[in-house]
Amino acid sequence: MLKDYIYINNTTTKGRGVFTNSFIEKDTLIEIAPVIIMQKNDREHLDKTLLHDYIFEWGIGSSECCMALGYVPIYNHSYKSNCTYIMDYEEVSILIKTVTAIEAGEELTINYNGDWDDETKVWFEVKS
Repeated sequence: MLKDYIYINNTTTKGRGVFTNSFIEKDTLIEIAPVIIMQKNDREHLDKTLLHDYIFEWGIGSSECCMALGYVPIYNHSYKSNCTYIMDYEEVSILIKTVTAIEAGEELTINYNGDWDDETKVWFEVKS
């Protein structure tokens, strides 16, 4: 499930991103994306590729990882994101839900830390 007012476009600084062409109310479910689950030994190989930046830890204790389908891999990171992602282990999917109201034309962002307002530095900012 993906709302029809969501689209991908280029950003000025982060490459591609996800945007809306309509106002979205707070607490709106905007996407349900199926995921492909991979085992811990697969993660060791993925971490050596570009896919490292697009996979999510998965499962209780993060013992696995997954690749989300849909637009999920294209949402850019923000420490004060306007969306959050929710892991649905039973339905094997990731849900994207707004945490603020979002204006038409605005970019939709998620916090890669998992909590929409967690300001812990993410991996690509800690790398030297």
